[in-house]
Amino acid sequence: MSGSLLVDVVVDAADPAGLAHWWAQALEWRLGYRDEHEVDVDPPEGEPGVPLVFVPVGGPRTTRSRLHLDLDSSSPAEQRQTVEHLLHLGATPVDVGQGDVPWVVLADPEGNEFCVLEPRPEYEGTGRVAALVVSAVDAPALSRFWAAAAGWDPVPGAGPVPALRRGGAGPFLEFVGGAGPHTVKNRWHLDLRARRGGRGRDAVVRELLAAGARSVDIGQRGVTWDVLADPEGNEFCVLAGEV
Repeated sequence: MSGSLLVDVVVDAADPAGLAHWWAQALEWRLGYRDEHEVDVDPPEGEPGVPLVFVPVGGPRTTRSRLHLDLDSSSPAEQRQTVEHLLHLGATPVDVGQGDVPWVVLADPEGNEFCVLEPRPEYEGTGRVAALVVSAVDAPALSRFWAAAAGWDPVPGAGPVPALRRGGAGPFLEFVGGAGPHTVKNRWHLDLRARRGGRGRDAVVRELLAAGARSVDIGQRGVTWDVLADPEGNEFCVLAGEV
């Protein structure tokens, strides 16, 4: 069993409060904890999902996100209604080279891409977010690292897109090949915590380093978490405390 669990997705934002409010409306989720350092957006009580945590960052967005959300829909009509609702909220259509596909690619007000999927039976029961999608150079290898890091299980029969899921419920964590090398700090990243009753954060960090992660300096000073990068350079944090 992995010593750590995926607990949230962190989003760097020029306007954390504004972008958090936008995503709360977009997903029909609820605003949660808030202070001067972060604003949280949580799934409705009883609905599966991974919380989003919006934090302030300086500087403009310069490259396409390596982590994005896929939103679920239960019918073609719901997909159309969702797209119309998001456009009304301020999303914009974007072309990332997708061509003629059944899903719709949009961007939030700060330019972060996401997809509104056509109905797919495999995503029944995921909640509003069907999948957290990671662009990878070597998708199978990266999925193996994250199966251990996130504490999620490989999905049997997932086909050409390696996928993980926790306990057969909630969103998938998927890895899509074809990405170029990581070159700049990601504006979306994953957070982990040590499992309750395990050996603690320090042991988790040692295990992750042994599995191919590395420590990185992104300017953090005097913080209570460890900043690492996965084998493809994607930053993530191991937070204090247990879950």
